[in-house]
Order: sequence, then structure tokens, then C-alpha cells
Amino acid sequence: MEFTKVIMDRRSVRKYSNRKPSKEQLMQILEAGRLAPTAYNKQPQKIYVLETEMSLEKMDTVHPCRYGAPIVLLVCADAEIAGPSTEIDGTIAATHMLLAAYNAGVDSVWAGVIKRDETRKIFNLPETVIPICFIDLGFQPTDNRANLSSAKRNPLESMVTIL
Repeated sequence: MEFTKVIMDRRSVRKYSNRKPSKEQLMQILEAGRLAPTAYNKQPQKIYVLETEMSLEKMDTVHPCRYGAPIVLLVCADAEIAGPSTEIDGTIAATHMLLAAYNAGVDSVWAGVIKRDETRKIFNLPETVIPICFIDLGFQPTDNRANLSSAKRNPLESMVTIL
């Protein structure tokens, strides 16, 4: 798909059917996270694929925004590797994966980690690994209305100043 179309058409989906993305689609999404740029190419991103009933139930205990998605990515970054760019590097990887998901025909939504310590504990993450966001992956049901709120954008001049 043409990149501008991916950027313009991608929407956050907040209702999923039980249909899972294929292994090929999942690997395309994960590869985009692997290839994301990071400060000094330190590559601190750590991506956990939650697809078993047990791991999805754990996610549900620390965050209310799974919306029935059959696969969720827990995107983290290792502070011991990245230092001050930890959250930025993880966020860049997450953004690449959201765009790759749309390009692969998979619906998604970003859900920021609200309870970092609880999330780290429930998934048994090392102390240096910082949970950044969950990315729900799946397919919206045919009866789901499009999320029009993400189509409303401020004009470019409201956020850009040329100095």
C-alpha cells in the first residue's frame, strides 16, 4: 500500500471479532517494530505477544482497553540498554507496528500502560524493562461502525510554526 494512504486511512479500532491475524501478518508487524529507528541504534525494544487465554486475561487485569482483540502486543523498552531514550525508542517501535498493521490489513489500537509496576509484575518483566503500551490486533466485526473521532484533525497551521 502507498505510504501516504497508510498514514491517512489508519484508524483506531475499539471492537474486535475473534478472528486472529495470520502468522504472516503478525510477523510483518513485528518486523516493523524490529526495524524501527532507535537512539544510537541501541535497539532496546522488547515486544511481548499476548495471544494465549492466560496472557490476555492478565492484560485484562491491568488495562480495560482490549476490546476483545485476539492478539495484543505489550511494547516495552529496556532502560538498561537505552538510558534516557527508553520510552521514545519504544514509542517509535510501537508507531511503526501500528502503521505496519494497517498496511497488512490488520486493525489495531494503541492503549498506553496505566499501571506500569503491576504490568511489569504480572508479566514477570525484568526491573529494567519499561512497559510502554499495549497494541490490540485483530479485525473489527462487520457490524462495527468506523471510529470517526480519529478522522477529526486540527489544521496543520495550528501545530506547525516555521521559524
